[in-house]
Amino acid sequence: MSQEKKVTPRGAYPHTKRVGDFIFVSGTSSRRADNSIAGVDIIDEMGTKRLNIEVQTREVLNNIAKNLEKAGASINDVVDVTSFLVNMNDFAGYNKAYAEFFDAETGPTRTTVAVHQLPHPDLVVEIKVMAFKKQ
Repeated sequence: MSQEKKVTPRGAYPHTKRVGDFIFVSGTSSRRADNSIAGVDIIDEMGTKRLNIEVQTREVLNNIAKNLEKAGASINDVVDVTSFLVNMNDFAGYNKAYAEFFDAETGPTRTTVAVHQLPHPDLVVEIKVMAFKKQ
């Protein structure tokens, strides 16, 4: 039985914090446990990269789901989402992947903002959420 390698925060903060029935999830990226970043494709011999917003958004939301599970909740318990995009031209791809996780009628509220940069140059999206789950 193999043990899944954990992604650890890159600073002095927890992935999640429960306050009563609310669970706050820190800003989450598409970084994997081996420190690679999902959605980064090398497209030529010069090392040119293509940064795929859809792949990164899916990985971010999967990472959030894993962190919520560890806190006794699920992605279905999310009530509020704040998303940070490096380039608003990526909004359509981000929105497409986001809709695979949340429904417009029953999903969480959401705010999406553009930011100058994220903690690694290959990251194009970071998401933080708040969930509500009775203890």
